Amino acid sequence: MIDARPYAATTAMPERAPLAMAAQDFKARPKARQAAAVPTVQRRSFWRLAVFGPAVIGTALLVYGIYGWLAGAGMTGLEWALLTMIGATFVWVTLSVSTVGVAIAGLVARSDADMRDKSQVAPINVALLVPIYNEVPWDVFGNAVAMLEDLDRREGPHHYTLFVLSDTRDEAIAAQEWQAFIRLRAQAPARISVHYRRRLTNTDKKVGNLLDWITGWGAAFEGMVVLDADSLMTGRAIERLASELSRDPDAGLIQTFPMLIGAQTLFARLQQFSNIAYGWLLAEGLALWSRSEGNYWGHNAIIRTRAFADSAGLPHLTGRGRDDLILSHDFVEAGLLRRAGWRVRFLPRVTGSFEETPGTLIDHTLRDRRWCRGNLQHLRLLGTKGLHPVSRFHLFHGAVAYLLSPAWFVLLVIWALLGVDAETNVIRYFNEANPLFPDWPPAMSHIDSAVFLVIMYAMLLTPKIAGAVIIAATPKASRVYGGRLAFFTAFMIEVVLSVAYAPIMMIQQTKAVLRAIFTRSEPWAPQKRDAAQYPLMTLVKFHWIETLLGLLLLTGLLAGLISLWLLPIVFSLVMAVPLSALSALNIAQRAPEGLRMDSPNTLREPGIVTRARAARAKVKDQILSAEKLPAE
Repeated sequence: MIDARPYAATTAMPERAPLAMAAQDFKARPKARQAAAVPTVQRRSFWRLAVFGPAVIGTALLVYGIYGWLAGAGMTGLEWALLTMIGATFVWVTLSVSTVGVAIAGLVARSDADMRDKSQVAPINVALLVPIYNEVPWDVFGNAVAMLEDLDRREGPHHYTLFVLSDTRDEAIAAQEWQAFIRLRAQAPARISVHYRRRLTNTDKKVGNLLDWITGWGAAFEGMVVLDADSLMTGRAIERLASELSRDPDAGLIQTFPMLIGAQTLFARLQQFSNIAYGWLLAEGLALWSRSEGNYWGHNAIIRTRAFADSAGLPHLTGRGRDDLILSHDFVEAGLLRRAGWRVRFLPRVTGSFEETPGTLIDHTLRDRRWCRGNLQHLRLLGTKGLHPVSRFHLFHGAVAYLLSPAWFVLLVIWALLGVDAETNVIRYFNEANPLFPDWPPAMSHIDSAVFLVIMYAMLLTPKIAGAVIIAATPKASRVYGGRLAFFTAFMIEVVLSVAYAPIMMIQQTKAVLRAIFTRSEPWAPQKRDAAQYPLMTLVKFHWIETLLGLLLLTGLLAGLISLWLLPIVFSLVMAVPLSALSALNIAQRAPEGLRMDSPNTLREPGIVTRARAARAKVKDQILSAEKLPAE
């Protein structure tokens, strides 16, 4: 075995090039730099109106229709609350639909989200940053091998340096990281330097990790490409980002649209298929209307180093006896860059940007808890001085994405209490014993329930249906999915299972919101990359609330107290444990060919993914073989 102790403070870094980075003041508007005029203001305003206008109008029409149904016997306070909640939840659904509509309109009009001058590119120094925390070393360094080799083959104009920035606490993993680094440095292309640094204390987690690098070595690099432990980018994609940053002196950050790879389990294949088949439409729409006020997703993006150091330093959130680190820092950093006058761009058409996804429902939920806590913090930052309105919207939208789940849950409870008719309405205020109160709420008929449910599901599924129709109607596109029959089969499986998992995820996100409100912290743990089936008792403990709620609803359903239109939700909640177990099924290996939910990245795996997998296996063999040798 390798003795891990010598690696506790191991570093292999170049000569220091310090760059000052101070925490920003959220209570004072900074002096913004003067950026070059953007010639697309009118076009930008048009696309934003095309997104938000239909969303507001559609929501208003729905609320008006429900108001007409509720107002028959006069409106009570509870009825107004219900109507408000319906409007507040539905508007976000319509925003997704209108974003897809804008994307389609933009494609028809051949509108580029952000046209740039294709003039000569000036070479720049770019740092490739890979922050890691207790990750599997051969996965991280195997991906690095593939990326560096791909970059070297392109022989582009820019100069690249790779930094693996470790916050690993496990000494055995740290020893493996060092062994992997030694081999990577020996094998790396001559034109690309490779460095490694492990912090003795992981102050402020990823934020502090990047701060440590910027203040130590950032001045030597004009741009930095931030990667996650599971990020994988082609040399072409990295070079495209570097060239875009070089061409655009006003760009502070340029974000790509990462495609999901490596999905083996049913749940991961659901996410991957959805990402590839429909996600591109939402990305196109977002790029069209966000323009210079885009967002940052924390990885697979290039950042202008000095702009970031000057304008995106994050303070702790203090008050009420608390001192909290900003967790979902990426959204905030994007807003601060834009506040300082830098453009934040989103380029969804940069191909060759990849990442992985959790393999099971439980793994997805555990990651979601951390994101939920961070996104809810954004509500405390909406009053930050000088933020662009679109940046505030990004922050608010990130929080609402999680607050929608408890809102939907409350609507579900109210709907269940409405009953089937006036005789089964659980909330009945007007009766012989209590004649002074009005009868609230009015009984929802089967037709009313059906119409409401159809409207909601139609809006939720519209982005998926739009993407599916475009692919099915394009022979070339459907062929990369294995043909129209294979695509249609995968589409139907994805829709059915997404509908089945949605109520479970609603309950889990509601729990995450409550945890964020009533607990102080969330464990900082690496994402579980290798999916495995959880024991039955773990599944039961994890999903007992969903199961119990499902059984209560099922009892009401059998007693005739609850509308049959709630049956899909009841089924999902009752079957939460089996569905969670099913999510870990390795369909890539065990399912028949027509049921594997194949997509372009599984049928014709990108070359860099194949090379990265081979490099991972090689690095793993080298590390494990070295560990079997007696320590010197």
